[in-house]
This record gives sequence, C-alpha cells and structure tokens, in this order.
Amino acid sequence: MKKLIFYGLFLWSGIVHVSILNAQTIYVAPDGNDRNPGTETKPLASLQGARDRLRELRQGRLPEDTIRVIIKTGVYRMVEPLVLKPEDSGTNDYPVIFCAETGAKPVFSGGGIIKNIRVNEKGYWVADIPGIKNGQKKFEQLYVNDKRAQRAYSPDTGFFFMKGVKENVWMQGSGRAPERAQQIVAADPESLRELSALSVNELKDVVMTVYHKWDITKRHPDGISDTAIVTSGEGMKPWNRWKKGQRYRLENMRSAVTKPGEWFLDDNGRLTYMPRPGENPEEAEVVAPVLSHLIIIDGDPVNMSYVSNIRFEGLKFMYSVYYLPAGGFEPSQAAASIDATIQVDGAKGILFKDCEVSHTGNYGIWFRQDCREGRVDHCYLHDLGAGGVRVGTMKIPEDTARVTRNITLENNIIQSGGFLFPPAVGVWIGQSSDNIVSHNDIGDFRYTGVSVGWVWGYAYSPAKRNKIVFNHIHHIGWGLLSDMGGVYTLGGSEGTEVSNNVIDHIWAYDYGGWGLYPDEGSSYIMMENNLVYKTKTGGFHQHYGKENMIRNNIIAFAAKYQLQCTRVEDHLSFHFRNNIVYYDRGVLLGGPWDKIRIDMDRNLFWNSKGKVAFLKTDFSGWQKKTGHDRHSLVTDPGFVNPGQGDFTFKNKKKIRKSGFVPFDYSQAGVYGSETWREKARLPEKMREAFDKLMK
Repeated sequence: MKKLIFYGLFLWSGIVHVSILNAQTIYVAPDGNDRNPGTETKPLASLQGARDRLRELRQGRLPEDTIRVIIKTGVYRMVEPLVLKPEDSGTNDYPVIFCAETGAKPVFSGGGIIKNIRVNEKGYWVADIPGIKNGQKKFEQLYVNDKRAQRAYSPDTGFFFMKGVKENVWMQGSGRAPERAQQIVAADPESLRELSALSVNELKDVVMTVYHKWDITKRHPDGISDTAIVTSGEGMKPWNRWKKGQRYRLENMRSAVTKPGEWFLDDNGRLTYMPRPGENPEEAEVVAPVLSHLIIIDGDPVNMSYVSNIRFEGLKFMYSVYYLPAGGFEPSQAAASIDATIQVDGAKGILFKDCEVSHTGNYGIWFRQDCREGRVDHCYLHDLGAGGVRVGTMKIPEDTARVTRNITLENNIIQSGGFLFPPAVGVWIGQSSDNIVSHNDIGDFRYTGVSVGWVWGYAYSPAKRNKIVFNHIHHIGWGLLSDMGGVYTLGGSEGTEVSNNVIDHIWAYDYGGWGLYPDEGSSYIMMENNLVYKTKTGGFHQHYGKENMIRNNIIAFAAKYQLQCTRVEDHLSFHFRNNIVYYDRGVLLGGPWDKIRIDMDRNLFWNSKGKVAFLKTDFSGWQKKTGHDRHSLVTDPGFVNPGQGDFTFKNKKKIRKSGFVPFDYSQAGVYGSETWREKARLPEKMREAFDKLMK
C-alpha cells in the first residue's frame, strides 16, 4: 500500500480537490500515460510527466518522506530534456530519487528511429527523411545497431596537408588573435579536385577540420579556387597558427562515402549509408540523435535558490546531438566550449549512481556553475563526442564563494571519447576546488586523461585541494594531437594531490605525450606513488611552476625522454625525490636540468639496454656539476617483469635501501564485481592497435 500524506481540502468552483503533500512512490512505464496518476497499475509515461506529477502533489512544499520515481524496463524516446528547477528539490533526509525498478534497465534516448530503409544498386542503404526538405535541421551524427557511424570524410586514411596559408584580417579586436579574418589555404590538389565537383550548396555543407597542436578548428569553406580553399571566422591564434604542413580533413561529401560505416545526408533529406559487413536493413536499428541535452538541472544561485538532493540511479541515457554552428568551431583547449548531455547548474547534492551515458555529441556530465556536494558513482560513460565529466567553469566567478566544489567522481568507467572533438578530456576540472577523482578507469581519449586548473601562470587560481587518486588512466592520444598528459595541471593548486594512479600508453602526434604534466604556473602540487609507463615524450614534464613535489613514483619506458623540464625561473621549480626511473630507449633527461632550480635526490635510475647518461655526462659528473642526486643510485631496481607491466619487486629489502617505498599500484582503477572490472578493459584489438602505433 502506498503511503499518502493528505494535506487538506480545497474547494474550487464547487469541486472538492485533495492536495497531497507527499507521495512515497510514483511509477513510470513505456506503455504509461502522463494523464495517469502514476500508480503501479496506472503509470506515467515520461520523466517530465513524473516531475509534473510531483509538482502537483507537493504544491511547493518540501517532502516529508523520500520520494521515489520507479521506472520500469523499456526505451523512452525523449522529445525534450528533463528540466529540474529548485521546486523539484528533495532534502538531506528525504531526497527525490529517479531510479530503475529492481532488475529493470530503462533507457532514455534523445534519438529518433529511421525507418523505410532500402538498398540501392550499389548496395548502399538509402532512406528519405521528409522533414529535411521542409526546413528540419539536419542531424550530424548517426548510429547503426548501437555503433557510431562515421560521417563520410576524405582522405580515407591520413590527412591532407596545407601548402601554405595567407590571412586577411578584417577586424582586429582586443584579443591576441584577430576578431574576424579570412584564411586562404594553398590546398592539397586532391582535396581541391573533390571540392570542385560540388555545387555551391554542397560546398557550404562541407566541414573542413584543421588539426593544430592541442586543438582543432572546424569551418565551412566560403569558396575555392584552382589552388586554394577560402574560409573565414576568427583570426588564427598566435599559439596555434595555420601554416605549411598543417593537417586537415574534409567531411560531409557524398563522394567520400567509400568505406563501410560511412554516411551522408543531403539537403533533400536523402540519407546514404555504406553498411558494415553483416548488417542488413531489415534487422538494423538506425538512430539519429536530435536532442543536445537529456537532463538540465537549472538552479538560481544568484537568488540563493538551488536544486538540491536529487538522485538518478540505474538509468541509461543515450543519443545526444551536436550541431556545428554556421560559423564553425574555433580552437578551444580541452574542447572547453562544448556543453554536456547532462548539465547541472546551481545545485547541491546531485547524485548519479549506476547510470550509463553513451553515444553523445558532446561531453557526458557537467557540474557547471555553483555546484557542490555532487557525486558520480559507479557510472559508465562511453562513446562520447567530446569528453566524459566536467567540473567547474572556464572563468573564475566574480563571487568566489560560488566556485563549484566538493564534487566526487568515484569508481566510474569513462572511456572512448573525442570522436567529434579530439581535444576533449576524460575528466576536466576548471576553477573548482576540493573535488575527488578516485578509482576511475579513464581511457581511449585523443588528448588528455584528467585536466585540472585553468589559470595559465601565477595569477590567482581557485583550483585548490583537488585529489586525483587511485585512477587508471591509459591509451591517451592515439597520435592525433600533441602537448597532452595523462594528468595535466595548470596554475597555483595548493593542496592538490595526484597520487596512486597508474598512467600508461600516452602517445602524441608530435611532441608532448607525457604522463604527469604540470604545465604553466602549476604550483604546490603533490605527485606521489604513481606508476607511469609507456609514454612518448616522457613520464614527467614540468613546463614551469613553483615547488611541486614529485616523490616516490615509478617512471618507465618513455620513447624519447624519460624526464623533461622547460623553463628556468628564479625560484624552486620542483622537488624530485625517491623516484625510480627505468628505461630501455631514448634518453634520461630533456631540457635544462643542469640550470633549473630543483631539489633532486635519493632517486634510482636504470637503463636496461645501456648506460645511464645525465645530459652529456655520467652520473659522477652530473653530481659534481649540479649537486643533484648526491644520495641517488644507478642500479637495477629488480622489477619482476617490467616489459609485461609487472613492476613489483623481486627483493623489497634491496629497493628500500634506495629510499623508495613500495606501493600497491594494483589498487588503482575501478573496484567491485569482476564483471565491472572486466568492463573497464579495452578490447584486445584496440590495445594491439595502440601498441603497434607506439612502435
């Protein structure tokens, strides 16, 4: 029997209405109806229906018992996001819980099913989308049988390369880059041949993606000539200028549909798809995402009106879309200008537990402005157009009391992202403090695993006391962009801790595939007890900063440099103590290690394939010249099987004599059931492909 608390009787136009202050349980089912009362026998049909029913029952009053919205198994096609306001809040003692019925697997989808698919004479699938002709927005992502399909691009493999670039500045503006400018790209002849075959309308739909060091630009061409592609937008950034040799691709052309899994949608609404082996239209589910957001939690912190104490448990959110604006996408480090499928503002005590977010055009979840005490626990985020979870904002709030803080991400699998925006990261924390990122598996991203900070240099930063601990961060970069890290930090970060993580397989296109990467102004950060191995440019690199502590880490198997530093400053840049550095190729040190002010001692160095050289000298010469490493050792640490990723010790007593304290790196990553831990393991083919890339 459902518990009902009656508040009173109201007489409206001669009709008696019963106002219910609380209803302990409301039901939602795929075959329900939002006109129903929400009982188990007469359920509602949608999350919006449940929200509206709760508002009716509560009449603006806080709950006096826990409210559960029980959701039955099935697929719920969303036509609008679920928007929750302060009046939808629970309390600390009595939260509002949207949860799956025991054993149920409810799926909330922001996509529409495409039907009436036929096969043409070439074996391609063809479908007509009637609304496109009548002005309906063209979708820009597509899924077939739960797999992301690739909007057709050229070249099929690799990139086109610019022969040169000229820029005409139209409006200078006040920033470091022109506000408006035209770029004339001396283009690859093959790309011009493909573009010249297009009509004017077809050309305007082409997306030209330009790959920079650590970010990208997406533009529609304005026109072409015999030798050049002309495009316009913001001026080139001085730190990422277009130049000869710059890589680019062309996307969204019918002629580029040449590989299984590629598709194209024209202005008349004709969808063309080249099927993958084994797919057939009679059995396939073809989905086009149409909603950018599935949940919006919208508090009003300016007026101290927060959305609070709402939980989502056991729910699956799938299919969100990203629409490229007419002006394109300008470079943005970490794709920080991209929003999220689930977006939270002005909220306290929001929990996502045992949920899944997948097939997005943007980030997965974002605790954005003035959020606190939020939590993401045991969730699975994957197949992401951008990154996984974001915490905080790009700009420091004028009122620093409104900095987002105390968000916990624990025991989540956050994998496979950056498919539309390669610069996106697994977990991004900006202008935010006192957050905990622990025991997560973060892998298969194209740029950085975890990014923390967001102030370049020594200006005030609110990113304090963040803890990045016991995570497995792996298979990052894929050789697509440069200047990345497993963990990347910026700005003053007093009390921030990066410890007990396993960071492996970091591979950049050019430079900067680092494991631990304190970048510009990173200061007062503890990086301790991390296992970092199989990186391209180094296990550790500090650009510049103050008094960071790099202690008791295992750093192994970088391809180029094991350790790097860049800028010489007149203060102590970092401590480097009690670390083990083990390698079999490349060199030990890159950068001005003999000039930078550091505290470096009680480390152990070993090259399993040759001599250990410190810049251009041997160990004793290094000690005499710099005064560093007076108590350090050059000796084999005696790992059990480092080539296979086993960095345990044959003799712990021997290693303790060096000052290094062994730590249990097996505790990093997700915990719980064997099924959950196995889900975090990337497919064997993917891992083999990454290993091949690294060779």
